[in-house]
Amino acid sequence: MTGSSRHSKTQKRLLGLLLALLLLAQIDQPNPEIALLQHIPTMLLIVASPWLLRRWPLSTASVACIVAFMALHTLGGRYAYSNVPYDDWARAVTGTGLSDAFGWTRNHYDRLVHFAFGALSAIPVAESARRWGGLGPRGATLTVLGWVLAASALYEVFEWLLTIVAAGETADRYNGQQGDIWDAQKDMALAALGAILVLAIPHRDRR
Repeated sequence: MTGSSRHSKTQKRLLGLLLALLLLAQIDQPNPEIALLQHIPTMLLIVASPWLLRRWPLSTASVACIVAFMALHTLGGRYAYSNVPYDDWARAVTGTGLSDAFGWTRNHYDRLVHFAFGALSAIPVAESARRWGGLGPRGATLTVLGWVLAASALYEVFEWLLTIVAAGETADRYNGQQGDIWDAQKDMALAALGAILVLAIPHRDRR
């Protein structure tokens, strides 16, 4: 078996796991009224991935980063982000909720996913910039930062537009601001921080 064949099979397994997680997330769906809005991106990615990977092949590490982020998003989407029961999970394991331990007054799962977006974007975007854009390490780094900041800003604009066209309760539950007027700025800052931290890690291969 050639190396490319092994990579292809591994990537298919990763996408298969993402599909399985997406289907599991629909069992006894607690938020059916906004479930479709949350899970459309994951469904589109799974459907389009065979063509995308044939057209623009990526390393297994890059595919794993994308799948990991979409898995975090799928879990968050099941619980409308603001209701991810990580405190219950932590109490079941340690006897103490994370909010109790750290004095949190809001659900921070959305913050984790925004940070993960920046961190997990770094490898696939940098690889794409080098492989398909012909950029060097500095150009790839700037591309990663530009992508993370632009995508984060566009997502926040999308959420704002959703509040205009959607019913009030649906929009509030999807946005998950939880009363924080600086929610959008904090989300974008965390995404940028995630990307910067990964880009700061020394890499042996800087081609």
